[in-house]
Amino acid sequence: MFGTKHSDGSFHPYHIYSMKQAIQEGFILDVLKNYMTYKVCYKIAKNTSDNPEVPTSKAIKTIRRYESLHPHNLQQKTAIIIEQFREITKNKIGGRAKAMVVTASRLHAVRYYHEFKRYIEKRGYDDLDILIAFSGVVKDDKEFTEEGMNKRKDGSTIKEDQLKADFHKDDFNMLIVAEKYQTGFDEPLLHSMFIDKKLSGVKAVQTLSRVNRICVDKEDTFILDFVNTKEEIEEAFKPYYESTILDEEINVNLIYDTKTMLRNYKLYNDDDIEKFVKVYYKKGNQNSTDLGKMTSLLKPIVDRYSDLNEDKKFEFKKTVRNFNKWYSYIIQIARMFDKDLHKEYVFTAYLEKLLPKANGRDIDLEGKLKLEFYKLEKTFKGDISLNPTIEDETLINPKSIDIGGKPEDEDELLENIIRKVNDRFKGIFTDGDKVIVETIYKKCVKGNKKLTQYAKKNDSEVFEQSIFSEIFKKIAQDCYTESMTSFSKLFEDKNFYQSVMEEIAREAYKDLRSRK
Repeated sequence: MFGTKHSDGSFHPYHIYSMKQAIQEGFILDVLKNYMTYKVCYKIAKNTSDNPEVPTSKAIKTIRRYESLHPHNLQQKTAIIIEQFREITKNKIGGRAKAMVVTASRLHAVRYYHEFKRYIEKRGYDDLDILIAFSGVVKDDKEFTEEGMNKRKDGSTIKEDQLKADFHKDDFNMLIVAEKYQTGFDEPLLHSMFIDKKLSGVKAVQTLSRVNRICVDKEDTFILDFVNTKEEIEEAFKPYYESTILDEEINVNLIYDTKTMLRNYKLYNDDDIEKFVKVYYKKGNQNSTDLGKMTSLLKPIVDRYSDLNEDKKFEFKKTVRNFNKWYSYIIQIARMFDKDLHKEYVFTAYLEKLLPKANGRDIDLEGKLKLEFYKLEKTFKGDISLNPTIEDETLINPKSIDIGGKPEDEDELLENIIRKVNDRFKGIFTDGDKVIVETIYKKCVKGNKKLTQYAKKNDSEVFEQSIFSEIFKKIAQDCYTESMTSFSKLFEDKNFYQSVMEEIAREAYKDLRSRK
């Protein structure tokens, strides 16, 4: 598949039809022509007198997740996405253009969906409706599923296998995704993409290429990226723009070496694999009973895995991942003619999904953090030009098996970890960038017994529209008196005032009702 072997051991394709040529000949559109990037700057503060020692890498992930899921962050990005859609996308392809929003996780997708719905309803936009795509169940106060959230205008449910067809119709024009539809999704009306997820390498190319399809009246595309820089996207596309060579012949023995390493853990054997694939390859489609049987057959293996120490668990899981990744890569390049090896791959691919996440020290930063400053800065707008290169890009084959030990997660004071995160995402802030939500929220809920009783006895709508709106108004005025610069926007923009009040009312209602 990679053509002719040269004297230096590398393989060159015998024919090239490059991305560049396909764009020039009009078979696909250049997704890098209209690209816009934003940089998120923020400052997190410790919201507690405690300064515990916590695992560094886990704490950093928790802090960054806290910021990315913070209502203020989602609200700011939601406003930009929807207004950019209405300004740019909505007017393309004869008014039929659609957009995809790529999120970092299933929970992010669900939160974005609700934020979009609130924003659209609040502004009275009747020309915009959204769908969401994610797998499984997401728990966020209550349980959410893709089918449970996607409804047509008549109230009927959109099933998973109907989503693509419904998205193509004129009733829906934005699709929020978490992993699903980032590859292989073919919708020519998809014109714009809004990215709030780290992308690199071929994953970046595959994701952005969802918008490159041509159709009547489609003249261009638009990408808005909150996470990746112009330079990172340029680097991701380079190897796939003109031509790629393979550095040397595939070492198929690597996959057999990895299989041997897996078997050395003695967690499963040939008999386990045969029983599993017998159900997996049964004639006709698998039903829920078959899926239950397959899971039951793997349960003893998962139990044996759970008995391993933490280091062995880490090594086994990494070896399974390597085996699956390398096998799926190698079979695209070389024919293996090994039926048993393929059975092992089918078995381990399913097993990998069932292996529980490694235990680590629990880290609870609930209520210990606050978002103090936040700013979105536009950093690039234009064409990410990929200049022709003299040499072909080289695809490097894996040369060895590197399992490695589980990295140590050293403890560090929470204050120091917050400082590290802030250093990475720092900006030049003014009082106008201060996140006022946290300040007002604390003043609203702290020691307010009357509000607590009202939350317990009423539904959220009554709570927000009666007593809370008056309390909010008084506290907002007090805050303005204390710091006019930080809180002036509240009283200059009615929509912003309403948005902040609704956000605080929702959180306060949940918080106060749960108190004893």
